[in-house]
Amino acid sequence: MGPGANHEVIRKRLLIDGDGAGDDRRINVLLKSFIKWCNSPTSPEEGFTQYQRMLGTLAQCEFSMGKTLMVYDMNLREMENYEKIYTTIEQNITSAHDKIADCKKEIQRAKRIRKNRQEYDALAKVIQQHPDRHETLKQLEALDKELQQLSHIKENVDAKLELRKKQFHVLLSTIQELQQTLETSAASASEDPQPTPATFCNG
Repeated sequence: MGPGANHEVIRKRLLIDGDGAGDDRRINVLLKSFIKWCNSPTSPEEGFTQYQRMLGTLAQCEFSMGKTLMVYDMNLREMENYEKIYTTIEQNITSAHDKIADCKKEIQRAKRIRKNRQEYDALAKVIQQHPDRHETLKQLEALDKELQQLSHIKENVDAKLELRKKQFHVLLSTIQELQQTLETSAASASEDPQPTPATFCNG
């Protein structure tokens, strides 16, 4: 008999024997003993001894069967426990995937917030380089007042210039009139007779 045949025999024996404690052998021995006990004429003492021996073998078989049932029940509970663990693991894996997805969203949100904050800081630096609105309005008001003052000064200068023009025009007119008067007086003087020395002497 080769190794393969031995392996097959051992496998079948384990399937029949349960946990390998020799239950099938005990049952076979119990059956043979029971048949022999029934068919063999023995004394009451020997029959009682064989009866007690069969009861012991039967108790061992019942104990082994009870142990096998306990192992079977334990295996069932273990299978149920494994199924629960498997379900829990699947739920944990699903939850982990969800948490990873949420973390990715949080990372994207944090990146967006960081980018916005950097842009805000850059804009704040640019704004700080320029005066604020209140200061700008004050400067505009000061410039407006200065412009009004310059306008008044210009109006005063224009008025004085216009007055000087009028005065200069009057002066020119007066000079022209004076010149004409002088010319007229000179012309009249040239037309009058000049007195002679004799005239002055006679007088």
